[in-house]
Amino acid sequence: MDLDDLLHAVRNHPDTVTIPEDWTQGRACYGGLMAGLLYEAMRLQISPERKVRSLAITFVAPAQADVPITFAIETLREGKGVSSLLGRAVQNGQVVTMMQGSFGAPRASAVALTNRPAAEMLDLEAATELPFISGVTPQYIRHLAIRWGVGAMPFTGTPSPAMGGWMRLRNEAGPQPLSEAHLLVLVDAWPPALLPHLTAPAPGSSLTWTIEFVHPAPPLTTLDWCRYCAVIEHARDGYGHTAAGVWSASGELLAISRQTVTVFA
Repeated sequence: MDLDDLLHAVRNHPDTVTIPEDWTQGRACYGGLMAGLLYEAMRLQISPERKVRSLAITFVAPAQADVPITFAIETLREGKGVSSLLGRAVQNGQVVTMMQGSFGAPRASAVALTNRPAAEMLDLEAATELPFISGVTPQYIRHLAIRWGVGAMPFTGTPSPAMGGWMRLRNEAGPQPLSEAHLLVLVDAWPPALLPHLTAPAPGSSLTWTIEFVHPAPPLTTLDWCRYCAVIEHARDGYGHTAAGVWSASGELLAISRQTVTVFA
């Protein structure tokens, strides 16, 4: 199943969905997909004029493939301009992913600032694509196109503070309008920015993740390339703290992301 098949399944059966094996990373379902599906279930509870402004995500436990996952959405408050929701993805009676979301309608404001410029990186044509290699790269990579344009590949012993490049979905069924659910899947696809510092393979994963979306967003599709760049702000004792930006290919800011990551080396 490609990503839009899974999102369609959530929209038609928002209580339960089953993730296939080709969306896994090691022993767990891919975290970015978990976030994207839980967000999609949450978005169904909100009127379209209230845009998602921020999400706070905690990966509580690994979710298993081919085992039903239930999404439970709770409205914490419905204000005049902002809605606050809490979402849980539950499998075998245990919470595996939690998400708190803030959705707000636009309002008139005297403050209007241009976004920070896009990170400099190699041109798309010169950037190295990460191939899907069965048994080497995570299974979910087969659904995404990732090209390195900033920093080095994982486990190369390269002490760069930044990592990133170009990304888009493959979408075998053809282009779809790019949504926040799609962006969640794309942003978490990048390995922790700490991994290029290591000289040998070691596991690493997201522990917590906050992401803020910029509106109005340009009209992009799932086959349009986007830019991503993460910078390590601090790393010690097996934990790293990174800040990242997401831009369109032409440099329009789409999202601002922060992650606490764990690395077992």
